[in-house]
Amino acid sequence: MTAQQPHQDIGTLQLSEIKTRQQAVWSSGDYAQVGTTLQIVGENLAEALALRAGERVLDVAAGNGNFSLAAARRSTTVTSTDFVSALLDKGRERARADGLQMHFEVADAEALPFADGAFDCVGSVFGAMFTPDHARCAAELLRVCRPGGRVGMANWTPEGFVGRIFQVVSRHLPSPLAPPSAWGTVKHLEELFGQCTELAVQTRAFNFVFPSAAAWLAHFRNVYGPIRNAFIQADDAIATMLEEELLALAESLNIADDATMVVPGEYLEVVVRK
Repeated sequence: MTAQQPHQDIGTLQLSEIKTRQQAVWSSGDYAQVGTTLQIVGENLAEALALRAGERVLDVAAGNGNFSLAAARRSTTVTSTDFVSALLDKGRERARADGLQMHFEVADAEALPFADGAFDCVGSVFGAMFTPDHARCAAELLRVCRPGGRVGMANWTPEGFVGRIFQVVSRHLPSPLAPPSAWGTVKHLEELFGQCTELAVQTRAFNFVFPSAAAWLAHFRNVYGPIRNAFIQADDAIATMLEEELLALAESLNIADDATMVVPGEYLEVVVRK
């Protein structure tokens, strides 16, 4: 979907069918290979949220647990959730290897199975932003956070590397859903969390470091569900265009001063106080 293509009202779609497709996308490949490289983002978010020992922390759409692990290292009581059980299994392996205790539960970010105000802090690193119904997800994040608690997120921006990747894909394979990168704009965050007393946003970047742009794309085509799925869906002509445009994008943003690839991926670090 491009900025010029209005997304279809999600109410006219079969939500369960959309979620089933999304589960299949995130289950394909091996997102954990991407997720583990993003650990620093979880650590930074934990610092921004000023986590304290003993706090009850929920990680929503946790993937293989970057924010969960960061929170557990700070002696909090962590519940790590995702709607893809295989990703939670990867999180369990990481927690066990690090000697960290936490609870894991399969859960839908738009219908969290927890009581109102059950957590002191609710976080999500590049996870909740991919839900189909943004308003419903934001309402759930706030609902399970106690009054005075914090909601923290890391969301790719539309202007950054990952946001532009999705723009390339959606030009050739349009989606009926609102773009996930909308969560990476202050305007959208204010619309979603406007009832809160405090919204703090900081622009950060995560560097994608690879031997070359070609090596990055080959890796992501293999392990990163959304890109892997796009190439599976595409016919030969569209697949060729996707490859050319994604390589050109990576090369245009490359800041490495040698033959390797270093591409900053801009994201918003968000802290909401309920």
